[in-house]
Amino acid sequence: MPTPHQIIVRPLITEKNTILMESNQYCFEVLRDASKPEIKHAVESIFNVTVLKVNTINVRGKMRRRGRESGYTRDWKKAIVTLIAGDRIEIFES
Repeated sequence: MPTPHQIIVRPLITEKNTILMESNQYCFEVLRDASKPEIKHAVESIFNVTVLKVNTINVRGKMRRRGRESGYTRDWKKAIVTLIAGDRIEIFES
């Protein structure tokens, strides 16, 4: 089983995700084979917060071209984590 730091690949900071932060939801890129309970445990242990629920999305890679060569970007998994009221993750605040 991977460690919590291996499950959470990186936080996703976009305009849409900053709007979600107002409703106590935070987005992360996670391992493709990570389950919802594993993601919940990883976020709780890394950031010292209480997770209410976890939603996951499998994001398909997009078609990209470089000259006449074409290929796809990699597939990845996104997790939207909802925290209980009053909890915050500080790395998103700065």
